[in-house]
Amino acid sequence: MKAMQISAVTHGEAVRLTEVPIPTVKSGWVLVKVKGFGMNHSEQILRYEEIKAPYIQKPVIPGIECVGEIADPSDSGWRQGQKVIALMGGMGRSFDGSYAEYALLPIHHVFPVETQLDWASLAAVPETFFTAWGSLFECLQLKKEDILLIRGATCALGYAAIQIGKALGCKVIATTHREAKLPLIAAADEQVLDDGELQGKVQGVTKALDLVGPRNLKDTLLAVEKGGIVCDTGILGGVYALNNFDPIKDIPNGVYLTGFFSNYPTQEIVDALFAFLNEKRIVPEYGAMFTLNTIREACMAQDKGVDGKIVVVVE
Repeated sequence: MKAMQISAVTHGEAVRLTEVPIPTVKSGWVLVKVKGFGMNHSEQILRYEEIKAPYIQKPVIPGIECVGEIADPSDSGWRQGQKVIALMGGMGRSFDGSYAEYALLPIHHVFPVETQLDWASLAAVPETFFTAWGSLFECLQLKKEDILLIRGATCALGYAAIQIGKALGCKVIATTHREAKLPLIAAADEQVLDDGELQGKVQGVTKALDLVGPRNLKDTLLAVEKGGIVCDTGILGGVYALNNFDPIKDIPNGVYLTGFFSNYPTQEIVDALFAFLNEKRIVPEYGAMFTLNTIREACMAQDKGVDGKIVVVVE
């Protein structure tokens, strides 16, 4: 089969497809015929830096998510040809991931889905929409009467959160720190240019999804109403931890702080997500589409930067 493997630091222009054996099925794992996958910053980190880590067995096929069909159900009880998504659980790090024509994946991180989405649109769902769904509903307990602030909304996760929030019936306020990107969040009810201080510039916010992360998190906590919830899900700000954070002083009285970690998907959550997508007739948006044969160009586009999710269709 065709696959992209890496053994060392690999920038986009150095990416090449290679021929490798189709994986051999084993108990507890299923063979998925990959029809598409989304690209993530996580995989760029792998290509740029993490590939040097000793815990990654090299060469490795990147890719933390995919969509496709069951090629060999093994002992899963599923049927050949069944439509599935897969995400996380060590994909593309602990074992080979999705940048290939086939992927051998553990049953516990593969999920049958009912959907009429085409492969490209479906490929935009797994990691991005699962993370948006978990952040908004599991963590923020979002309701249609909420005013939702999405801080750092000009990213794939931000666009997904806007789509879900609007479909639910919320008022959505979205921010970006670049004036040129304000048109990209036009689907939100209100667009705000973020200079690092939102306190006093947004009103009535009851729920806040912070994708910028620790760099501005203290300010986000001050921007919500009493009784509001803040969920820290992203690290777009490039700061990965809060130093000298004092929960007593830095979390306002009556405001709640939580965070979402996407490593634990379940069939129940995936079913709820797809029921919502189907009911609301949401077609996931993506920024660019490539094929597996043009994976080099896809990685180069990722290195340069694309507004929205990059999806790759495996033909």
